[in-house]
Amino acid sequence: MYGDFASVYDRLMGEVDYPAWAAHYQGLMAARGVPPGARVLEAACGTGSLSIPLAGHYQLLPGDISQEMLSRAALKARDLGLQLPFVSQDMRSLSAHRPVEAVVCGCDGVNYLLTKTDLRRFLKSAYGVLAPGGVIAFDLSSFYKLSQTLANNTLGLQEGDIRYLWQNAWQPRSRLLSLQLSIFVRQPEGLWRLIEENQTQRAWQQEEITQALAATGFEHIACYGGLSLKKPAPKDQRLHFAAQKPH
Repeated sequence: MYGDFASVYDRLMGEVDYPAWAAHYQGLMAARGVPPGARVLEAACGTGSLSIPLAGHYQLLPGDISQEMLSRAALKARDLGLQLPFVSQDMRSLSAHRPVEAVVCGCDGVNYLLTKTDLRRFLKSAYGVLAPGGVIAFDLSSFYKLSQTLANNTLGLQEGDIRYLWQNAWQPRSRLLSLQLSIFVRQPEGLWRLIEENQTQRAWQQEEITQALAATGFEHIACYGGLSLKKPAPKDQRLHFAAQKPH
């Protein structure tokens, strides 16, 4: 996953307001006592679009399992004069040289955990790297979004020198959404390059995530709808979770 796709990922995500997303995470963490300048480990950082605004407020330790995504992220950070320690790291087995004050995972990272075992491994490893009183904060695409909004739909985009066809297949019994992307990028000589990407996401229920956090040992567990501090509405597309390791 995310091989050649890394080269066009930022183009496809161009309308996302990452500074607002990062500001929401700042608020979630500040409300639980994480101060500016704290050590924050970011799991599944992708191309670093969320990392860059977060790095202006924390000692950020970003990581991802995809070398291609990390290469893009490091290049973007260097272009902005940032020295960020991007590391190759599976979100199911997080590690840090010393405990951190927070763990953040944005942009659907948890949706790519396809089994309860994978979810438990992520939460357990996050718990392990957190200092006492440390905070975990992450978001995911809601069950409603995957099962109803994306579902079995086909989406298309035409923008300048890029075209894509996005076909989805929803599997209600397993609650998995298969995403098949065919992306065409016009090359300088006029030919079109095809990039094919297949991904799978898991639709997690709010209660499943809350119960898994509690079973891991986290407390003060909260869930919010969208970029708000309100309880999720039935048709919210994105959920944010925050919880704390006991002191």
